[in-house]
Amino acid sequence: MINVGIIGCGKIAQVRHIPEYAENPNCKIVGLFDLNTDRAKELAETYGAKAYDSIEALLADENIHAVSICTSNATHASITIDALNAGKDVLCEKPMAITLEECEAMVEAAKKNRKKLMIGQNQRLAKAHEVAKEIVSSGKLGKVLTFRTAFGHGGPETWSVDPGKNTWFFDKKKAAMGAMADLGIHKTDLIQYLLGSKVVSVQAVLTTLDKKGADDKLISVDDNAICIYTMDNGSIGTMSASWTYYGQEDNSTILYGTNGILRLYDNPEHTVQWIHTDGTLENIEADAIQTNDNQTKSGIIDLFISCLIEDKEPEISGESVLSAMRAVFASIQSSESGQKVNIEKNRG
Repeated sequence: MINVGIIGCGKIAQVRHIPEYAENPNCKIVGLFDLNTDRAKELAETYGAKAYDSIEALLADENIHAVSICTSNATHASITIDALNAGKDVLCEKPMAITLEECEAMVEAAKKNRKKLMIGQNQRLAKAHEVAKEIVSSGKLGKVLTFRTAFGHGGPETWSVDPGKNTWFFDKKKAAMGAMADLGIHKTDLIQYLLGSKVVSVQAVLTTLDKKGADDKLISVDDNAICIYTMDNGSIGTMSASWTYYGQEDNSTILYGTNGILRLYDNPEHTVQWIHTDGTLENIEADAIQTNDNQTKSGIIDLFISCLIEDKEPEISGESVLSAMRAVFASIQSSESGQKVNIEKNRG
């Protein structure tokens, strides 16, 4: 039995981590911490856990084997490293951290302490994406020449546990990045996973077009990110992340191969559509994608717990996410400089 502590009891903890741990027979939630002590105490009472007065106290409890880190972006690295140094295995929410140096330090801390570090890049586990990965890997789609992947919705102000324009997502000190960190990292990690290839150069625009904070001024983080990615296998395509899709959420990916076109979560009626070169359409049904309004089991928690029980390295390890985080930071650099940025560490 894996005893779990959860640090940060906001929306992502409440809709994903806490209920998914509670449903898993191989683990038990034993500790919770949140800056809002009343929130932590209420959840602790519901799930038969203990609410801790500090992160330090939770990490010092030897009865806790692993922790989920569900706090604001700027705190991910420091809490993760402290947890690893305290001998805990760690599942950290995305984005991994707010600088590349922090990301690398997290990976090194996991290696030094011989503990597992997994990042919540749950898009890899979506059923249509698993189907697409198999098709691409088999070579049946041929060479993927170009792609288009997007993730957009109306913004986090309705999603946050404390909804409204004061959400921490809009605070640069806490979030560091906006739509790129919230949504763009998902699709950057995903396209690398689907193609089995890393982003080696990027030209990007990160901007704030519409979102306003409580002061009625444009927020200090990006609400849109549009990137052109070149992969190490020669494929090229676009990645768009947006908080200004005021209508239906878009979480689609389209792969254009020499043997046809694969459309993923692009049609509400069919989760995978394979358009063959002769024009015939093959529909492959898989689970619907999660949306903010329709949260389903992510698979992340079950995968994390199974890795701990079986003592195997997580498929979505911190080290495996480093290349996607390099692309995120290169996108920011490209947007600021107006130049294409090469990512030499992702080559080879």
